[in-house]
Amino acid sequence: MTEAFKYTNVVKTFPDFKLGPLNFELEPGTVLGFVGPNGAGKTTTIQCLVGLLKPDSGEIEVFGRQNNLNKPEWKLDIGYVGDVHVFYERWTAEKNLRFLSHFYPNWSHQRAEELAKRFNLPLSKRAKDLSTGNRVKLSLVSALAHSPKLLLLDEPTAGIDPVVRTEVQDVLFEILETGERAMFYTTHILPEISRLADELTFIEEGEIWLRTAKDDLTDRWRKILFKLAKDDIKLEAAVSHLREGNNHQVISSDFDVTLRQIKELGAENIKENRMGIDEIAVEMLKGRQNVEAS
Repeated sequence: MTEAFKYTNVVKTFPDFKLGPLNFELEPGTVLGFVGPNGAGKTTTIQCLVGLLKPDSGEIEVFGRQNNLNKPEWKLDIGYVGDVHVFYERWTAEKNLRFLSHFYPNWSHQRAEELAKRFNLPLSKRAKDLSTGNRVKLSLVSALAHSPKLLLLDEPTAGIDPVVRTEVQDVLFEILETGERAMFYTTHILPEISRLADELTFIEEGEIWLRTAKDDLTDRWRKILFKLAKDDIKLEAAVSHLREGNNHQVISSDFDVTLRQIKELGAENIKENRMGIDEIAVEMLKGRQNVEAS
């Protein structure tokens, strides 16, 4: 099976930052959440993929074709929404869409109209008069109207209100239910990843340090509360450990291992609570070294 995209030894260097070398890929039908703190390299990674930046070395393929700017046919398989939404500001939303339609043989005016109606997007307004939320909606219609096989979303809902964010998520979720499209999604709004992503990749300081299935995390991670009088205990798989008197709270990346150990130590009143993917991701970003060690 041809990958939706593939990075091979990709490096991009700036005076104060180095991305890579990156080696990873995305299979068709998969949604990959790209997670990391600000400045980790998420946007640089995706801009190299869409051709907005040229890597210093390495190769990127999109459905088996190199993302060669001199042979741009590979772009027809991509729908891209960044955190900056660029349009011809004096044109209406509708005119912007009609202009873009000339670049995509598979563009569907009917699909564009249906999406605009679903989003309640005012097509007759000029781009410069659109609210931030409506600019995001226009970007999404632009990206989806040609039914791309690969959808690239770089912080698409940053700065918009929760109602609009929910509308956007609903449409994306319905599109992904078909299982035909791949999506690469970067965001710092972690609950979005909880709903949409199949897998998560964590990046920090330009390097990928973990890739995992979302369900593997939610199956293994737990918040565990217990009572134990012993001091200075070291628990395997503990990402964080808080103690107040005999009361302990542990975030574990493998609750079976941690439960077995605290029972052997004589812990009492043990309670375990499942964690949401957004909680887990925050703990992973806070305690990377502990996660890697476990």
